[in-house]
Amino acid sequence: MVAQSWERCRGFGLDPLGRPDDAVLSVEDLKCRREVSSSLRRLAMAEMQLLYSQIAGSNFMIALADGEGVVLDTISDQHFAESASGRSIVPGSAWNEEWRGTNALGIAVRERQPSAIYGREHYFSCHGHLSCMAAPIFDSSGRVLGLLDASCSHEARQQHTHALVRMAAAQIENGLIYQERAGTFIFAFHPRVEYLDTLSAGLVAVSREGEVCSLNRPGTVLLAGLPAQVGSRFDDLFEAGFGGAMDGMMQGGVIRIRDRAGSGVFMVCRQIGARPALAAPPTHRLPALVGETARPDFVCDDPVIRHQLGELPEALALRMPVHISGETGTGKELMARHVHKASLRKGEFVAVNCGALADSLFIAELFGYVPGAFTDARGGGSPGLARSADEGTLFLDEVADIPPAGQTALLRFLDTMEVRPVGGHKSEKIDVQIVSATNADLQEMVAHRTFRADLLYRLNAYTVTLPRLAARSDLAVIAHALMEKMAPGTVITDTAIARLATMPWPGNIRELRSVLQRALVRRQNGFIDEDSLGPERAIEDDCCPNCRDHPLSRRKCSEIRAIFRNTGENVSETARLLSISRTTVYKHVGRELGRADHLGRSKDL
Repeated sequence: MVAQSWERCRGFGLDPLGRPDDAVLSVEDLKCRREVSSSLRRLAMAEMQLLYSQIAGSNFMIALADGEGVVLDTISDQHFAESASGRSIVPGSAWNEEWRGTNALGIAVRERQPSAIYGREHYFSCHGHLSCMAAPIFDSSGRVLGLLDASCSHEARQQHTHALVRMAAAQIENGLIYQERAGTFIFAFHPRVEYLDTLSAGLVAVSREGEVCSLNRPGTVLLAGLPAQVGSRFDDLFEAGFGGAMDGMMQGGVIRIRDRAGSGVFMVCRQIGARPALAAPPTHRLPALVGETARPDFVCDDPVIRHQLGELPEALALRMPVHISGETGTGKELMARHVHKASLRKGEFVAVNCGALADSLFIAELFGYVPGAFTDARGGGSPGLARSADEGTLFLDEVADIPPAGQTALLRFLDTMEVRPVGGHKSEKIDVQIVSATNADLQEMVAHRTFRADLLYRLNAYTVTLPRLAARSDLAVIAHALMEKMAPGTVITDTAIARLATMPWPGNIRELRSVLQRALVRRQNGFIDEDSLGPERAIEDDCCPNCRDHPLSRRKCSEIRAIFRNTGENVSETARLLSISRTTVYKHVGRELGRADHLGRSKDL
């Protein structure tokens, strides 16, 4: 295999005494590849960490590459990371033979099998001090999804590492079956019962109808000569038949059956398939993505939100701070309360409106103060909001409004989780889940140096982005849920829903609630239809007289006026949210303010 690779490298015109082409993808290209391999990365990172812990201290690097040999992620000892080899094996680097010569990743991609290249077996002499071992990761149809690689200095190589890499790759393949076939039955089988819990066991995912949905590589080997492939039937592979095998496993656990070639195997059910969904009206419960005790109390049928909530439990298990971003009215506080509920913490949910606290009092309100710490301080002092959230959740709303001094204090707190009251000398360690939220663009604020970059990176360890209502696929479900809360039993027709779906919703769910409340007042027949929503022009073209006859201006004007109302008629806040000048806001809402009020607000703001 090595000799053939060298022949290919010579055919590519590579000079073994030269330097390889250090091809590295752009940040955007790497991001796209990571998104394509998102399911693989979630499983692989856990195996990489385990593999790293098994060989830690041995001057190693563990790398995950996609199916084309482009490195996606690495975990390494610091010494190796700082070496010349470590600096060349970086996310985005491509390790195919045409550019990098003979190497384990390149051969594993080409040959579709595990490979190990030791020292001078590398084509380029500059890699002669390096040893690497790679194993491909296959999906159930035999396609290479990615590769796992362990690299080290040639002197530090360990003979058993190659086996560990192959085992980790096999574990990822099995994990992908469980992850991608959550609604199926998954059976483990092997000729020897003691091997059912090992990576040698075959895994087959079967639908409720008895169709094979996935089969791992050991399963394919054990069923050689049979139609063992995706789309075949369980009954085509095993004599007992799907129903008989299920009855036996449900009653006694491990069963012994014969495959259609006459070989006996032991089989056990490792996953029970979900029951098929019954026809029913849409529900706003999240189906089987988070624990039963942490189901959201709000509509989240949109796939973007479901995906983010599906990963939330793992983030909370790792105690990662959660940052919620989204426009005004998208439900950030509801999401924050769900995060608290999903964390299963026994402490309180303590919400802090950072924009409502005076700059001079922010640190004192958040971390508390001792008696006499400053003028007008309460005689008994204050424990502070952070300490009140101990063993619970501290929700920092409008986090973009934290003053500079408060940002520094908050960053120190996030690093240590220790609270020291203003005027005090003793720090106290607390345990809180941090949740933050804002409708501002914190990245832009960092660029303008109005928000600390290091604080942003601490707050957004796990980010939940709430889409605009107009961009959500579950608007109808939201409308039904809001109506059920405001007027239980009141029907809203499909034509009314269709009308709502055509509106821009600059105020998002908060605006939708207001529109439905007005519809309840207007209803004539005990239900909500399109007539209850009022004249179509009045709703969709809520704009000032100057824009009413200009189609291109109506939508913008309507959005400005809606945001203006949702911010409590705050001109400055409206201008900030829409990134426009206050003069533009006045232009579209000036008549509502009135001339005298206009001047008064302008002076105050």
